[in-house]
This record gives sequence, C-alpha cells and structure tokens, in this order.
Amino acid sequence: MDIYHIFCDLKPGVRDLDFTDNVHAYLGRLQSDGLIEAYRITRRKLGLGIAGMPEFHLWIETTGMGQLDAAFQTVSSRADPVEGLHHAVNSLVENATFGLYRDFPDTQRNRGDERF
Repeated sequence: MDIYHIFCDLKPGVRDLDFTDNVHAYLGRLQSDGLIEAYRITRRKLGLGIAGMPEFHLWIETTGMGQLDAAFQTVSSRADPVEGLHHAVNSLVENATFGLYRDFPDTQRNRGDERF
C-alpha cells in the first residue's frame, strides 16, 4: 500500500463537522469510483502533537502509484462532479502539507543480497 498523507488546519470560522462531512463526500466518491482503497480522518488529541504540525491528518490508501496516478488524473481534470467535491474540502483548509509513504519492507524486497 502507498499512503498519501495530508496534514491541514481549518480556516478561521470553519466548523469541524462541516469539514469532515465534505471530506467524506469527496474521498468517499474517489473510493466508490475505485480511485483509492481507503481513507481516514484523524485529529490531534488533547493538543498533543509535533510542534508546528497541523491539527488534522488525512490518510489516503492506494494499491500503488498506478492507482494514485489515476486518482490525481481524475482530480486534476478539474471537472465536475469531482471538482466541486475537491473545492468543498480545499476551500476550508490552510497550512496544508503532504507526504507519500509506503508499507515497508516492500513485498518484493530480498534479504541478504543488499550491497548497502
């Protein structure tokens, strides 16, 4: 699995449940269209977290770079209905930062033949 991470804060005045409802509509659509496998929304608890990290953390799981690329192709088309769903999320956030991670060790990884 590849896991695309999005960290963000809400813009002032944005209600937390409005944000999560919009995320569920957007990412739920991508999931039902087979463009992602799963997603999660998490929120920092009790103010605990790494200094400077935003409050919300979205996890988007894909089977690999091919599925992730298909999702990006769809979203970057900027065509409805996905464009409206994407805007409904993106317009509510600030301080967004992104990361891409994978399960490790990779399933194809050989042990014992490494040279470094």
